Amino acid sequence: MKIAITGANSSVGMNLLAQVGQQPDLQFIAGVRSESARNALPSSAQISSCCIRYDDAAVLAQALAGADCVVHLAGILIEGKHSKYREANVDATRTVVDAAKQIGAKHVVFISVVGADPASSNAYFRSKGEAEALVAASGLSATIIRTPILLGPGTAGASALASAARNPKAKALGGGHYKMRPLDIDDLNAAIFNACKEQAAGCASHELVGPEAIAYCDLIKKTARKINPDSTLEVGSIPIGFTKLMAGITSTLRGGGFTPTVIDVITQDEEVSHNGFAELGVTLTSLDRTIEKILEK
Repeated sequence: MKIAITGANSSVGMNLLAQVGQQPDLQFIAGVRSESARNALPSSAQISSCCIRYDDAAVLAQALAGADCVVHLAGILIEGKHSKYREANVDATRTVVDAAKQIGAKHVVFISVVGADPASSNAYFRSKGEAEALVAASGLSATIIRTPILLGPGTAGASALASAARNPKAKALGGGHYKMRPLDIDDLNAAIFNACKEQAAGCASHELVGPEAIAYCDLIKKTARKINPDSTLEVGSIPIGFTKLMAGITSTLRGGGFTPTVIDVITQDEEVSHNGFAELGVTLTSLDRTIEKILEK
């Protein structure tokens, strides 16, 4: 089986490709946007790489030709001057779906986010919800996986967590009292591989979250105790209202970056009605073990 991956240089993509040796029956097409990103990809006889674009389905189809399954990872949380939610999250997904049809892909796996909703007042969640709707309406066999904060090598969440846990004056937005369901990135990798191999008919949507709900401030403290069992770290508060005000001003001047939209995403409670780990064939890694893995790296 051959699997095409968009956004292969993302933290999820890099971790996925790092495990190809454990999947000897699979071949991969790793799609990235630039030669520099292509050069940073893992080297393996199982991986072929290419530079891709998302403004022409026919051109993208040529790059992904031969793939039995397409895993769409590409997307943005933080907008830039030339990269907006509409183009990066919605239009790009439409192009990937069209390309998958053209190459006759048997299945599409779309990685979304907990909270995605086409009716959301939050522009990021709305864009991911609209992208999900495109996948669901495509007529392709597809699996949509909604994820929370991901913890593992190379993830922004893991870097921020480890840095905060080592800082004796750690602070978090609003004191970090928002609830999270951190997911080990290896568990997401397992779910993606399983979805590609299963290729279930129709379009199935799953929320896949970690086994433990925890406030971010408590997650920082738990990590600090893994570093030093005697830690008595307290997490200070960064005022959310003032931070959103300043983010609104600076992001407007810069044409993107850390915005009130991003702050709302970060500080929203990650809540799910059903954790789809069993349906995706995943045995969840304990939060303690996930933290240990982060610190080992």
